[in-house]
Amino acid sequence: MEPQSLHVTMVKKRLANGEACAKCVQAEELLRARGLWKCVDRVVWAIEGEPESEGMRLSRTHAVATAPFFLVDDGNGSQAVYPSVLKLLRERFEGSPKRSASDEAGADIAGLVLELEQRPPVEVVRWALQRFGAECAIAFSGAEDVALIDMAIKTGSAFSVFSLDTGRLHPETYRFIDRVRQHYGIEIELVSPDPALLQPFVRRKGLFSFYEDGHQECCEVRKIEPLRRTLGGFRAWITGQRRDQSPSTRSQVPVVQLDGAFSGRAAAERNGTLMKFNPLANWTSAQTWAYLREHDVPYNALHERGFASIGCEPCTRPTHPGQHEREGRWWWEEATRRECGLHR
Repeated sequence: MEPQSLHVTMVKKRLANGEACAKCVQAEELLRARGLWKCVDRVVWAIEGEPESEGMRLSRTHAVATAPFFLVDDGNGSQAVYPSVLKLLRERFEGSPKRSASDEAGADIAGLVLELEQRPPVEVVRWALQRFGAECAIAFSGAEDVALIDMAIKTGSAFSVFSLDTGRLHPETYRFIDRVRQHYGIEIELVSPDPALLQPFVRRKGLFSFYEDGHQECCEVRKIEPLRRTLGGFRAWITGQRRDQSPSTRSQVPVVQLDGAFSGRAAAERNGTLMKFNPLANWTSAQTWAYLREHDVPYNALHERGFASIGCEPCTRPTHPGQHEREGRWWWEEATRRECGLHR
């Protein structure tokens, strides 16, 4: 049936904080990328904590427990229910409309997000490495990243590992990096700042200017530029980001995304945008540490001294019981600014 003859209602979930749920946002992006958002006549909200909101009532009526879902009326007097956007696309919109190359890329990634969103992290890692192999790099710095290395080893696929050596890491972190290298018998590329950028910065501002005017400029020289330089040689990278690491900045981290911020020359030459995988997005800190203990995965000795989130030595301190892990990073700054820019 032609899309124009359908009447589609999309039921989206609104969280208690007022935001749409991540899967609802991804479903809308997929429809837009396919040029099908115009076919959605109506959006209804199922509001968290409000059982009498229209979307919640429709959820009960049609016995659909998750959002988004779709109600389709094709004019014959009956209403069909589609519990996922992928099922809707397969059964109602297969083959239409035609798309441009850029739309294809957007649609493909949005569909992949929905496909991988609920898979266990090791399956996401396996999918990435089977697709990209050594052209996919794990960005290694902390406990989450070693869990990913452990998963990658278990897939039996080729992969690469790099670590940003800012020159300001704790001694324990350097020992940790070498311990991981020996434990798994892998190569870890240490990436240092460009001296042509670092030396003028230090001469001009010293070693601790971030306490006065914020950490962004220092991170740009010591982290962002080296990362951009490194990722220019890869088609994909894997990070240990979790949504619960920072409710203010990471709560909507997808399992997979296109990384326009760091797409490098090499990725462009291969006619593709850099892909970024965050297999642990759905995991909590407790799940991560359960994995580390169960699989005897090495971790930084600083964790035993109260460090929850570990970065450069001047910008990291232990957290107290009850504090969120990100409170140990850049503690002198506003909570919403406690990111270095690696995950723009």
